[in-house]
Amino acid sequence: MHGIYLKLFVPETLRHGSALFGTLLYEWILQQALALGVHGGSAVRAMAGFGRHGQLHEQHFFELAGEVPIVLEFFAEDAAIERLLMLLKSENITLFYIKFSAQGGFTSQ
Repeated sequence: MHGIYLKLFVPETLRHGSALFGTLLYEWILQQALALGVHGGSAVRAMAGFGRHGQLHEQHFFELAGEVPIVLEFFAEDAAIERLLMLLKSENITLFYIKFSAQGGFTSQ
């Protein structure tokens, strides 16, 4: 099957809604993607990384919540991915993303 692969980089502690009581943004995005018809998505915590500002962030054993990104990955039809990106834009959520055409399948049927 052919579709679109979308990867979003979300700050780990960023929330949607209230800064104290809102839902973690990566959880909210996963919920919205499912509601918009994206058939598969996952969230993975990065061990270390740096972004456009060149500041290295690393996860340490004793930290409960750090500054490393959560990487969200989705694979779906172009229309579903576009709906998700439009929703993020309408909510004024600014995230870096990577999007490209991909082929998916199963190793056995």
